[in-house]
Amino acid sequence: MPRKFFRKYLPSHESVRNNRHIARFGGFLHHPNLWHLNRHSVAGGVAVGLFSGLVPGPFQMLAAALLAVPLRVNLPVALATTLYTNPFTIGPLYLLAYLIGRLLVGGNRARLSPPPEMDWSHLGASLDAFLHWLLSMGPPLAVGLPVLALILAVLGYACVQIGWRAHVIRAWRKRQLLRSRQVC
Repeated sequence: MPRKFFRKYLPSHESVRNNRHIARFGGFLHHPNLWHLNRHSVAGGVAVGLFSGLVPGPFQMLAAALLAVPLRVNLPVALATTLYTNPFTIGPLYLLAYLIGRLLVGGNRARLSPPPEMDWSHLGASLDAFLHWLLSMGPPLAVGLPVLALILAVLGYACVQIGWRAHVIRAWRKRQLLRSRQVC
């Protein structure tokens, strides 16, 4: 993939090792795969980020970091990938997770109640109502969330692997074509 593009924005290994905040963690964050941009590390980082993105609340990046370090996948990619869940996408994703869970668990066939209206002037009460609405979904949501997270992680890993490989093959063929034109 566009490794040069990402290198412009990622910190160097030396700056990461010399950072005083990271130095507290000792050798945990010094493994090369946590910072290298190779096909397997980036694909693993995307998978970890997609999986962790469905962790409820503000713990998504913490979960991504806690999974990326022992799995030795690209840490910045894992953290950035969690951002696919936001206030606009979380509702449809949780609804999809509920439907997957209802399919697997065979939960009640009653119609799903619509989500509560968001009142931006009383945000705390609206978020509380939304949380109660989510909890009313019960077991289908509890089963559907990890299943959807696994599905997204596997799809993300496969897409990065295939896309990276296709990019490399296309670059090889382009260089081969340029070399053949230069010889003639």
